[in-house]
Amino acid sequence: MSLPILPTISTTFIVLSAITVAIGWGQIKQRKIEQHKKTMLLAAVFAVIFFVIYASRTIFIGNTAFGGPDDIKIYYTVFLIFHITLATVGAVLGIWTIVLGLKNNLEKHRKFGPVTSIIWFFTAITGVAVYLLLYVFYKGGETTSVIKAILGF
Repeated sequence: MSLPILPTISTTFIVLSAITVAIGWGQIKQRKIEQHKKTMLLAAVFAVIFFVIYASRTIFIGNTAFGGPDDIKIYYTVFLIFHITLATVGAVLGIWTIVLGLKNNLEKHRKFGPVTSIIWFFTAITGVAVYLLLYVFYKGGETTSVIKAILGF
């Protein structure tokens, strides 16, 4: 089996981001504040690297349409839209939570942090599932525009 290089690399970075968020969460539970800050910023860097690779591929190459059976395509599409929604909410909350932490607004940071982290974990998990559905479990469909890849038209 031959896996596509850019989606494999970008998926690896989103997984690294989720892992470092988990490590950072553990660090703050242990009151290792400076380590937590560095780890969470590293998690953000991993997420930005993912996004740069994903956006560049989308802009310059296109997106891969679902290549699995037609009878499950609707389920894949609903799942993909759920993932995209989670990723968008997670990214916005992630930026907001980092800003709160860097501005030392710790009361709000403590409220948003756990929620943001959980959303980010689900984003990573569903992102890996999308990757598996597109490239491992089924052979990817055509590479095309974002709208056509997501909605099929």
